Amino acid sequence: MSHIPPLDPMVAARKGFRESEERLKRFWKAVTVEATDGGFVILLDGRAPKTPAHARFVLPTEAAARMVADEWGAQGEFIEPAAMPATRLAATAIDRVSQAREAVADEIAAYAGSDALCYLAEHPRGLVEQQARAWTPWRDWASGALGVRLEPAEGIIHRAQDPAAVARVRDLALALDDFALTGLATAVPLLGSAVLGLAVQRGALTGEAAFDLSRLDEAFQEGQWGVDAENADRTEARRAEAMLLERWFKAL
Repeated sequence: MSHIPPLDPMVAARKGFRESEERLKRFWKAVTVEATDGGFVILLDGRAPKTPAHARFVLPTEAAARMVADEWGAQGEFIEPAAMPATRLAATAIDRVSQAREAVADEIAAYAGSDALCYLAEHPRGLVEQQARAWTPWRDWASGALGVRLEPAEGIIHRAQDPAAVARVRDLALALDDFALTGLATAVPLLGSAVLGLAVQRGALTGEAAFDLSRLDEAFQEGQWGVDAENADRTEARRAEAMLLERWFKAL
């Protein structure tokens, strides 16, 4: 029986692969998905790989398993970890988040205490009006749909939120399974907002729409001063990540 190595591409992704002899060659031809006890596994030439911590790589739904399988199937001669975001999410859920759920939920709740949607510009008028128009409905949504009432403030001085609202966000996070919790823990810092992260997780917002809401200030400045090419590339990469997270939540 041939040996299939653990998912070293994800370990490499965290460390940062160099374009060198460290690059791993593709070692499989066919990628398939199969039902198993507790969910679905991907098979590389009929054999199931392991996570970096050598755990069983089992996904909770067939759709999520196919997201991962598609990434493995799309690899060329060499494995490109950066092109495997769903694989990294799944491995993180299994190896790390499953062992630290309380701490992960605490981090998510901390964003509710300083949610980006609660810090409104004092000027210029155009940005002030844009934020009020775009962000108020989502603070209202959080209050009505989630039971999370967050109060806005003008300027950058921190305003403490009701501890009950922050605790409610923590409870909502802990109610999720490890895979959805991992997605939320990725979405919230990406968007700077627990409200926007939960809206994507629950299907109330698309990933792209949430991302656009999260960067109103930046987009306004770009409208005034133009777009820097390097920043534009970084923005598109982050937008793609938000859209991937939307797919991840739907697959779960």
